[in-house]
Parts: sequence; structure tokens; C-alpha cells
Amino acid sequence: MALAVELIPAFQDNYIFLLHDQEGGAVAVVDPGDAHPVQKALDQREWKLDQIFITHHHPDHIGGVQKLRDHYSCQVIGADKDKHRLPGLTLTVREGDQLLFGKSECQVIEVPGHTLGHVAYWFKEDRSLFCGDTLFAMGCGRLFEGTAEQMWESLSKLSTLPRNTQVFCAHEYTQANGEFATSLEPQNTALLERLKLVEESRKKGEPTIPTTLEWELLTNPFLRPKSEEIQRQLGLSPDLEDWQVFAEVRKHKDHF
Repeated sequence: MALAVELIPAFQDNYIFLLHDQEGGAVAVVDPGDAHPVQKALDQREWKLDQIFITHHHPDHIGGVQKLRDHYSCQVIGADKDKHRLPGLTLTVREGDQLLFGKSECQVIEVPGHTLGHVAYWFKEDRSLFCGDTLFAMGCGRLFEGTAEQMWESLSKLSTLPRNTQVFCAHEYTQANGEFATSLEPQNTALLERLKLVEESRKKGEPTIPTTLEWELLTNPFLRPKSEEIQRQLGLSPDLEDWQVFAEVRKHKDHF
């Protein structure tokens, strides 16, 4: 596979992703909320920045964009629907657009819910998904702008990707998310096993990202509306639609 990904920690719990096309040498970052750690990482490797991918407009994802663009004269890619609130854009994208990063092809997936203009970037050959704040390890983003039905539709899109997809989500929320997940599915053995591994990683200061779609389908309560255990824990009727169960899980998490 041509795509190499490194995590650049930022702020309290953000990850900025540094992408390197190993065949052609192209370099990109995803969601640079802070320019400084990105420039430091690039300088250490003696790399020049070619592209910036933006998933959504929140400050911790775009705060460093303009400075990086001014310094490197790089391409800045973001949602056409959000062009009015994304800095420095040079290319706007929509659902299904195909992009080229070095030798790697990337597909744009619109995933409204956390924000209305949120997009994800799917590198099919490299089995890598950059989903911003839509899908987290054992969690999902808050519904700041979209509806529960929109977010469920977005998560459902991502759920159809290959199970061995590496999911690069933008925050280190995994341990807290896992604790919430076990409150809804205390008998889920895959979840209990995973949380144990996560706790060990965090004790060592290791990141829990990337996750895989396989892990998420087994352990993420936001992707498991058909779980009878979740429905029982929340006192829900089995006749509810999937998005309605999702809405109750999200509401419960907001007050957990």
C-alpha cells in the first residue's frame, strides 16, 4: 500500500494525521487544528506540504489551515457545502468525488450530523478512512447541527465499508467511550476484551487510534441498534427503527 499515516497529537486530545504517499512522495495533513506541530513534523522529515484535507469547520480542525497554506502554498480541500466557513479552500468537494493524493485515490463521503457540511475521506486501496468527528472508537460525534436520523444515515454509509478498514478518527476518546459502551452492553465479551486492551494502551501513553471497522461493529453502541441488550438497558421497544434506537443512545451518552 502506498499510504503511510502518522499521528500528530494536538491540544488535549486531538489527532492531526500526516499522510505520506510512499511511491510518489506527496505529503498531506488531515484537520490541522494547529499549524505548529505540523510544521515541526514536516521540518524533522524535510518534507513540503502538498495538500490539506478538512473534514469540518470546527476550530480544532481548521485552526492551522491558513498558516500552513500561506507557508507551503498547498492545496486545501473541503466540503462545497461548507465553503463559506472553511479557510483557504482551493478545491471544494461533494459526495462521490474522486481525488488523487500522489498514487493513492480518495473518495469523498458526505457524513452530516456532527455538522451539516461534514465529509470523510476514504482511501479504498489503502483501506483507510479519515472521518473527523463523525465516527469515534466506540463512539460518535455530538449532534451539533444535524439530526439523529442524518447521523445514523452517515454512520450507516461508513458501516458498509470493508471490515478491515482502518478508521482514523480525530480524538482520543476511546477509554471514556468504552466505559459508556459497557454500561449499555455489560455482557458483550468483545467489548470487555477491547476495553481492557484500551486501558492497557492508555496506561502506557499509547494511542488507541486507528481502530478498525470490524472492532466498531462489534463494540460501538452507536452502530449496534439491533442489540437486544442495549434495547433492554434503555427500556426501548424492539419495534423502533434503527435511527430511533441510535437517537436514544446518543441522548443517553450526552448525559452520561
